[in-house]
Amino acid sequence: MWLAILCGLVFYKFFMQILDGEDDFSDIDTSDSDASFAVAARLEKLYGGKAFVGLRIPDADSGTRQHIDVVHITKWIVIVVAVRNISGDGNWVDKKHKSQTHLNPVIEVSRQVAVLESYLEQRGMLLPKGHVIGRVILPDSNCRPVDSIYSHPEVISSYECKELKPESRGGFSNWIKRAVGKSDMQDGFYQKLHFILSTSPMWDRLELKSNRNILGEFRKFKGYQHDMQALKNVKRSKVGRFIVQKPTILGLGSSRLKLLCIPRDYHSEDGLSDECKEIAVEPSTEVLFQPLNSNKVKKLKLWSIVRATLSG
Repeated sequence: MWLAILCGLVFYKFFMQILDGEDDFSDIDTSDSDASFAVAARLEKLYGGKAFVGLRIPDADSGTRQHIDVVHITKWIVIVVAVRNISGDGNWVDKKHKSQTHLNPVIEVSRQVAVLESYLEQRGMLLPKGHVIGRVILPDSNCRPVDSIYSHPEVISSYECKELKPESRGGFSNWIKRAVGKSDMQDGFYQKLHFILSTSPMWDRLELKSNRNILGEFRKFKGYQHDMQALKNVKRSKVGRFIVQKPTILGLGSSRLKLLCIPRDYHSEDGLSDECKEIAVEPSTEVLFQPLNSNKVKKLKLWSIVRATLSG
């Protein structure tokens, strides 16, 4: 018996080393997505409310969807945040230029504010003027733009971001001052706003090992036919999230991965059911995923993914 356990431990360790030793997403840059989620988590920690990352808000004027890095809502204000994870010295321009790849994010975030206000109005929510504001955060401590950039009140440096402190009743630091009004939004307004944004189009999210994140579009699974049959109902119309569990039986039984699939439930606060369905698949199963701002679809081994959240 002890020999079987020892052999199982050796096999399990060897098996996990093989899995953990191969990162098939090493060529994917996750820094921008990671920065957006880090900013969102910090805003929630400091000021409460809810931060939504990777929104794709329909733009009626252009007929396309406007990507927004972060929208943070509280009972006092709605903040549209453009996270620019850039480093080094430099300037930006108002129009795209051959030698300059970064458009002026202050202009971009102003456009995003207008698109979001229009979208909220289309869904029956007209907020008081000034309750939706735009800010640009430069989280990289190595970002050293020209002084004229920091002259914009909308632009927040990495130093200012780190110095933020929690304050009561929405009395935010200078960079998030309320434009107008002295009173909170009614609770009904906040709840409706939360519902609208939680059911708005978003990019799909893959959470990978080492706390890395990818925003983009989940396409499909790829693997053996019997696994594809088991996964046929794991689609965004039915499943809002799936969690990948690695084998924990010390190699003494099946080495198949387990997917904990969480169905959608639009009546819950986060849009997910409390129940889950378990599906076992081979470790060789792959996920086809197209990262944000990429024209190429990537193949990722399922075991390299910790969790996936799919937009409805």
